[in-house]
Amino acid sequence: MRELIVSEFITIDGVVEAPGGEPGHRHSGWVFDYAAPPIENYKLDELNGVEAMLFGRSNYEQFAQAWTPRTGTIADRLNTMPKYVVGTKVEQPPAWSNTTALGGELVSAVTTLKAGDGGPILVHGSATLVQGLLTADLVDELRLQLFPVVVGGGRSIFPTGFQKTTFALTSVVRILPEVIALHYRRQAIAAAGPPQGH
Repeated sequence: MRELIVSEFITIDGVVEAPGGEPGHRHSGWVFDYAAPPIENYKLDELNGVEAMLFGRSNYEQFAQAWTPRTGTIADRLNTMPKYVVGTKVEQPPAWSNTTALGGELVSAVTTLKAGDGGPILVHGSATLVQGLLTADLVDELRLQLFPVVVGGGRSIFPTGFQKTTFALTSVVRILPEVIALHYRRQAIAAAGPPQGH
């Protein structure tokens, strides 16, 4: 069974929308003040530790447009590794090397992908896709790169009404003095009842 890892840039108030300058959010580009080699090194290590990437349709199109013309260590890795794209309107994905469009319903498509041969699969961004994956209990690991920013609203990866679920903190990585990565592993659904302390 292949593991599915979700990795997100996230604000203190839980927003994952528009970290890199995407249009439509009043605080778009909230990671720019923290752009530095350690961030790139963290992401490169992450890419080198997985075999493939999984995208929602719109995030896939943004990545394909941004990275196809680039070169360099991260670009070369992204442009050559296997990529999968899901979405209700996926027919033929844009021309980005080594990409496969997953047809059909999300849960069955990703369940089949996870059941196949190969190494871990990484999702970066793709908030709508991640909500569906979390709801279907298909996420094995969460990696949240927490930035010391509050943006006052925006999209989250956590579905409204999501069933109470337990994750175990496995590591804390200090990427920059102000930015940490919290790594969590999926645990069984928490038993109903009051919390047993802090």
